[in-house]
Amino acid sequence: MADAQRSPVSYRSHDDIGKLVLRLALGVLILLHGISKLMNGIGGIAGMVEKAGLPPVLAYGVYVGEVVAPLLIIVGLFTRPAALIVAFNMVVAIALAHKAQLFSMTNQGGWALELQGMYLFGALAVALLGAGRHSVGGVAGRYN
Repeated sequence: MADAQRSPVSYRSHDDIGKLVLRLALGVLILLHGISKLMNGIGGIAGMVEKAGLPPVLAYGVYVGEVVAPLLIIVGLFTRPAALIVAFNMVVAIALAHKAQLFSMTNQGGWALELQGMYLFGALAVALLGAGRHSVGGVAGRYN
């Protein structure tokens, strides 16, 4: 069907499905990191936080950024703030654990922080786009 013949409803539907796919991909992939931390603890993160001169108790924030926020993103509730939390979590992760790789390339020619970059910019995209219709909060939901 030519673009001129497509109805606005069709575009909106595709936009909402795209937002759902992005939310699910980001939320599930970050949540898997959070589940790993729930199962194995955050001792390594607490060490990095302490080494950076910050109180080790701040390491518990990783549970908010990798468990709570992804769950909110997946269901589409408080989606924009949750996505900003994930983005902040990724900035902190890059600063604490990956800053030496920030300007590095892999042997295959990719950025050494491709995964972290995709999580960061995916979270920013979700924060800008919102949850869409296919969410608990719905289109009119506050912060969605």
